[in-house]
Amino acid sequence: MEAGEGVSSATPTEEMNGAGNLMDFLDEPFPDVATYEDFHTIDWLREKSRDTDRHRKITSKSKESIWELIKSLLDAWSGWVVMLLIGLLSGTLAGVIDLAVDWMTDLKEGVCLSAFWYSHEQCCWTSNETTFDDRDKCPQWQKWAELMTGHTEGAGAYVLNYFLYILWALLFSFLAVSLVRVFAPYACGSGIPEIKTILSGFIIRGYLGKWTLLIKTVTLVLAVSSGLSLGKEGPLVHVACCCGNLFCSLFSKYSKNEGKRREVLSAAAAAGVSVAFGAPIGGVLFSLEEVSYYFPLKTLWRSFFAALVAAFTLRSINPFGNSRLVLFYVEYHTPWYMAELVPFILLGVFGGLWGTLFTRANIAWCRRRKTTQLGKYPVLEVIAVTGITAVLAYPNPYTRCSTSELIAELFNDCGALESSQLCDYINNPNMSRPVDDIPDRPAGPGVYSALWQLALALVFKIIITIFTFGMKIPSGLFIPSMAVGAIAGRIVGIAVEQMAYHHHDWIIFKNWCRPGADCVTPGLYAMVGAAACLGGVTRMTVSLVVIMFELTGGLEYIVPLMAAAVTSKWVADAFGKEGIYESHIQLNGYPYLDVRDEFTHRTLATDVMRPRRNDPPLAVLTQDTTTVEDVETLIKDTDYNGFPVVVSRESERLIGFVQRRDLTLAIKNARQKQDGVVSSSVVYFTEDAPQLPASNPQPLKLRRILNLSPFTVTDHTPMETVVDIFRKLGLRQCLVTRSGRLLGIITKKDVLRHMAQMMNQDPESIMFN
Repeated sequence: MEAGEGVSSATPTEEMNGAGNLMDFLDEPFPDVATYEDFHTIDWLREKSRDTDRHRKITSKSKESIWELIKSLLDAWSGWVVMLLIGLLSGTLAGVIDLAVDWMTDLKEGVCLSAFWYSHEQCCWTSNETTFDDRDKCPQWQKWAELMTGHTEGAGAYVLNYFLYILWALLFSFLAVSLVRVFAPYACGSGIPEIKTILSGFIIRGYLGKWTLLIKTVTLVLAVSSGLSLGKEGPLVHVACCCGNLFCSLFSKYSKNEGKRREVLSAAAAAGVSVAFGAPIGGVLFSLEEVSYYFPLKTLWRSFFAALVAAFTLRSINPFGNSRLVLFYVEYHTPWYMAELVPFILLGVFGGLWGTLFTRANIAWCRRRKTTQLGKYPVLEVIAVTGITAVLAYPNPYTRCSTSELIAELFNDCGALESSQLCDYINNPNMSRPVDDIPDRPAGPGVYSALWQLALALVFKIIITIFTFGMKIPSGLFIPSMAVGAIAGRIVGIAVEQMAYHHHDWIIFKNWCRPGADCVTPGLYAMVGAAACLGGVTRMTVSLVVIMFELTGGLEYIVPLMAAAVTSKWVADAFGKEGIYESHIQLNGYPYLDVRDEFTHRTLATDVMRPRRNDPPLAVLTQDTTTVEDVETLIKDTDYNGFPVVVSRESERLIGFVQRRDLTLAIKNARQKQDGVVSSSVVYFTEDAPQLPASNPQPLKLRRILNLSPFTVTDHTPMETVVDIFRKLGLRQCLVTRSGRLLGIITKKDVLRHMAQMMNQDPESIMFN
């Protein structure tokens, strides 16, 4: 996040007070005032007030001339232009990533002889020798063993293919982790916990920079192609936010105001989900429900527009060649029945339990990585996990293919033309074959062997994902979670289908499942299971259901999806309120005040404010008796972000608050530009210069950088109210007074520490580390 060069503008209060011009060199704004240090929190109120002032200036100027009017119109349209650019770039990047992943995943198994840049599917599209039953086999596509030895069958060919599969996987993951480590350390992980923290007002410089964007895009392709149990959906949100940040720097309206920049990033997150799942409305809801902190109505419309443009761009690239935005688009033809809500709710329970298990196990592993020697060898860890994944994944066809293909196959309904093992049912010889409605049939040997392989794949995915998420490569969590749910759902679906077939005279099946009817769709169960598991891990509800039905086009299945999503959230919440992203925010110690947390303890502001009983007194500045040397000493000896300004040390009556960074820059600037400012010059924050003897050096007026309306509470304000104020107004600090006298200060980190203490956690963990 490249810092915008901010301009200090007077708050409305200061304008009313009319800062006089006597030696006020700050009437000419200078660079960098009102910008923030790295790893600091922004002041939302101040950013909002600065934007209002800027807007007021533009509006009043627009009446002066046609040129100013045009400038004001351009300023008004700049938001939509940024959204258009974000949509176009994130849609293009998503399309390129999809195509590259498709090609590189297939590269592990073989190569296309007619054009090596074709994936397996594209290679066989152009072939004239493909038969319908063997649509995956065509002479142009050769596996590595066939290419090297000429043999397609036999143990030698299998071992050679196995070996090369592992080798390619190791090469891809090694490249990914090396690029991340050398060029952009911030490109690792999913990025959503950090995006949430940044959107809540924290500054992590470089996290959304150009290098991060470039390296994340390249390494995401490598990481997904290596066959590790991770997805590209979470990282695509990070990529889209990097695009948003890139375009913010083109417009001073956004580059100079951190609050406005965050409105753009909220919309960019929506565009990211829109291209990840081909779900524009789901993306907007995801941004609203899951990642955004401040989401005004204007941002809602802009998110909608950005998501629309991104989805449109991806659709015109058409990466899957089926005119769909996602790999697993399905259409089911059978309705669902009330009795089926029982297995759907059971899948919801499974999703909630898996979410809890995954979150706890993954956080324990990540904490271990942080606190032991393990964290010092990220490259070795990635190589080891990739090696284990590749060795265990290759023998099982359901883990060998990419996770998106696995989900697509599990969601698929068995039509008359399917050749998959999961569709190996025993057909009734007398049955005429309509294309749509095939009655329930007994499972053949293929289905039973597929069930075994799926059960093994389920155990494998559950365990390996715990160790994969959080490594030093880009890794999304949506797809692995959906895969776990889809496998479990498909197994349940086949079980229910076979029960309905063999026991159609049971009371539960009697009313709706006549012999010869198509009652149960196993693919639907896979879809519900996927939603349940994703909900259990992330605790999304509304956006999750919308994403799922946009993904699958299954509008009539909203109720089963809602039932599963709500159940999984209830079950997971029973074991702990935090989803995986909140848990990672806590683990990393980011200063994030979650809007959903409730604070119910009966403490007061005086219990939390500093200074405490035995602490040294509060570091303050006086309005007209402090010298430049005093200020510089205070800045050197402390590391506070700002200082209260009082009338005098005796009265302690509060005047305002001044930011440390503004103070440093103002003094540095004054020494360069204003003659006569020396260490013994008096700094004053009043309207008029104090009466000083003629022999004294020239005083320095800094009223312009003083915030005359800092947020204050009394010492008896309940902490519940203080926490609410910090959350809703996005404050950095709040001053505590009694009858106008300054008593102390509460910062955002004090609030977080206090909340951690009340929940019996280590208060020192609330520091960015």
